[in-house]
Amino acid sequence: MPSVLFVCLGNICRSPTAEAVFRHKAAQAGLDINIDSAGTHGYHIGKAPDKRSQAAGVERGYSFKGIACRKVADDDFDKFDYILAMDSSNLANLLEKAPDAQRHKVKLMLDFAPGHEGQEVPDPYYGGKKGFELVLDLIESASDGLIKQLQAS
Repeated sequence: MPSVLFVCLGNICRSPTAEAVFRHKAAQAGLDINIDSAGTHGYHIGKAPDKRSQAAGVERGYSFKGIACRKVADDDFDKFDYILAMDSSNLANLLEKAPDAQRHKVKLMLDFAPGHEGQEVPDPYYGGKKGFELVLDLIESASDGLIKQLQAS
């Protein structure tokens, strides 16, 4: 079974949103995938995702049920086939922590969004509703791209 880990700074907004969106889209595509999210820092361990992220996602039909914030663990590099960072700072943190043999798994989330390769999912934490909507738009596009790649392999 393929496995995907979505990573942002605190695992409070972007990565849990990616987890919720990707779970929904993978289920719709009939794919059996192990999906999780984590943060490079442990600011919110055990807490539910940001209420604004949840509200924006629920409005589009995504469920955040069972998602709780956690920090990236050393064994995540062995457990997951794809480790997708939301931005270049978290990408750098992951690559620094990853064993050499696992570094190929670490990529930017938007590398799977046509036309957005190499770009970052912006952090909506200090912004308004439009920021959370933009995050959803980008994550939906990248999720569709990743599903196409998984279906092709």
